[in-house]
Amino acid sequence: MDEKLQQQIKHQADAAARQKPITGRSALIGVLILLVAATLIAVFGILPRVRAEKTLAADTNRLAAPDVIANAPQAGAPVLDVVLPGNIYAYTDSPIYARTDGYLLKWYYDIGAHVRKGTLLAVISTPELDKQLLQARADLVTAKTNSKIADITANRYKDLLPTSAVSKEQTDTAASTSEASASSVQAAQANVERLEKLQSFEKIYAPFDGVITARNIDIGQLITAGSDGGAGSQLFHMAAVNTLRVYVAVPQAYGGATKPGMIADLTFNEYPGKSFPARIVRTAKYIDPASRTLLVEVDYDNRKNLLTPGSYTAVHFHLKSGAPTLMVPTSALMFRSEGLRIATVVHAANGETVARLIPVILGDDDGKIVQVVHGLDSTSQVIQNPPDSIIDNEPVNVVQPQPQQGSGGKA
Repeated sequence: MDEKLQQQIKHQADAAARQKPITGRSALIGVLILLVAATLIAVFGILPRVRAEKTLAADTNRLAAPDVIANAPQAGAPVLDVVLPGNIYAYTDSPIYARTDGYLLKWYYDIGAHVRKGTLLAVISTPELDKQLLQARADLVTAKTNSKIADITANRYKDLLPTSAVSKEQTDTAASTSEASASSVQAAQANVERLEKLQSFEKIYAPFDGVITARNIDIGQLITAGSDGGAGSQLFHMAAVNTLRVYVAVPQAYGGATKPGMIADLTFNEYPGKSFPARIVRTAKYIDPASRTLLVEVDYDNRKNLLTPGSYTAVHFHLKSGAPTLMVPTSALMFRSEGLRIATVVHAANGETVARLIPVILGDDDGKIVQVVHGLDSTSQVIQNPPDSIIDNEPVNVVQPQPQQGSGGKA
């Protein structure tokens, strides 16, 4: 047993004697080999993990980006349809008052009656005025008689003056009396004409063609001349309705395109689906600084008596658009605290598809389609139904709408 152990020890000692000693260069090479091996192990183990993490992040961002449908805006019509409220007035509207005092003897037309100019509407009884006229005519006769006598006297004195039968003073006095008598005749004549004119006002005539819209008198009622501002002093109220005036306050933005001679359409709730063509006849040529509007008058030919004064109407102005406009669905509008925005799709520098929110100015809006007059380009890709949470430069996924499948089948 001891001999075998001794042989093993001797064998190990011989092997150790044959082994070369390790130098410093060999040790350095070994360390480098170990470092390279460790590095390779680390690289091949970490890179797939990093790549997987990046792929996961990209997939997560892609899946988190909202899916949107983007289309180019449609070109707007060259004519802009602007709808504004309007008020209808009679072309001529006038109250009729009495010019003389008396009692109403008779009236001939009631409200709603169409009358021609010069038609007799009512008669007023004026007994006091009639007596005054008789007295004035008698005074005129007296004045003419006195004037005739004064003329004869003045002529006699003038003939007798060369014979010294009368004095120069008497002749001058007679001539002055003659002139004063002539003036009295003129005054009496003017008074008669005044009373005759007042007597002619006993009969009330229509001042123009129109319709009676009010009658405030009845037989036997005391009539007072003049207007005191009260409704009771009006005998009748008339309106000319063959042509109606429609007054519209047009915003400043459309005032320049509103020109006399253009056609506008009138619509009413009581006439659904029907429009009444009218014509712009004049504008105020003045922008109201309080409302920033231009007063426009539109006239309508109402000889068929289809419309009535005092009505409310919607006036459709067909204005030529000065610049091309674009149409987008109202669902594309975004109302933000900073103002109205529309979301479009653009390509960022890194190649991503992102949303870009742009401010716009709108024109006509029919509830489904809205007109964009400024801020949008014809080549823009407008997001048709953007989510409320979308922000500027947010990545989005542009998808195509799926065609609707027909539900019908063969019988």
